[in-house]
Amino acid sequence: MSAVADRARPAARGALRIVAGARQRHDTGGVSPEPYLLGGQPSELERLRLQSLVWEPTGRRLLSTIGGGSGGRALDVGCGAMGWLRILAEWVGPSGRVVGMDIDEGMLAAARSFLEAEGISNVELVVDDLFDSGLEPRSFDLVHARYQIAPLGRGPEQVAAHRRLLAPGGWLVLEEWDLASWHFNPPAPAAERLIASLAEIFARLGGEAGRALPGLLRGIGVEEPGIDAHVIALEPGHPYLRLPLQFSAALESRLLETLGEDELASLRREAETELAEPGRWGTTFTLIQCWGRLDG
Repeated sequence: MSAVADRARPAARGALRIVAGARQRHDTGGVSPEPYLLGGQPSELERLRLQSLVWEPTGRRLLSTIGGGSGGRALDVGCGAMGWLRILAEWVGPSGRVVGMDIDEGMLAAARSFLEAEGISNVELVVDDLFDSGLEPRSFDLVHARYQIAPLGRGPEQVAAHRRLLAPGGWLVLEEWDLASWHFNPPAPAAERLIASLAEIFARLGGEAGRALPGLLRGIGVEEPGIDAHVIALEPGHPYLRLPLQFSAALESRLLETLGEDELASLRREAETELAEPGRWGTTFTLIQCWGRLDG
């Protein structure tokens, strides 16, 4: 294991990976018209960095399944403050190049600080809008996007935009969630009610986007997309247990469309108390990974 991988481990300490579902191996910027649902919130930088660290091992495992990318050119769509930038930089190696793109200049500034601190020099960051991209078409050997479809709810259009950026024979890698496994043990009623309210918001947009990924890839010509699924067990005190509270801050205006201010404030207070109780652990939502190679 590389020194870079070792540095990632302490930040996600206490996370135990549980793999669910079958794996199928494949043989062979500007401002978006509909802004990212979770964008522009002060809590996002902290949440996205933690998210990247928690899920980084599953991304590294997927890249090892695809195989070597030395000398290639890879794109991380909506990379935020970290995304897949580190593991893609490792995957393409010193002779390759990674582009991290986002419409949020503040997030890219945070990503730039991260890259400088890590000494990663083969990554370029650009402000770009996927739906009106200034990036060169058919120029990437791998395009990756995580948790972009559920918040935007424009799956077919997004996947078509990704396809335009892929070189012949390039890999498209998508990651989305399935919320069914997102629970606490023993049960935390207030935190789980927050999760249910958040799920209603996403259902109005992308819904359970993870379940839709194989169909989306088949729609652009990938006959047998690879599929994998991951759930992480979070030990008591793990910071990722607080994700419902972080989401509730980022999506407060949406939540207030169905919850009163007092009700939302009460749920947050109760959830804070629940998640601080000794011994309470949880399971994340399921991360669905889907990937495929485009021959033409």
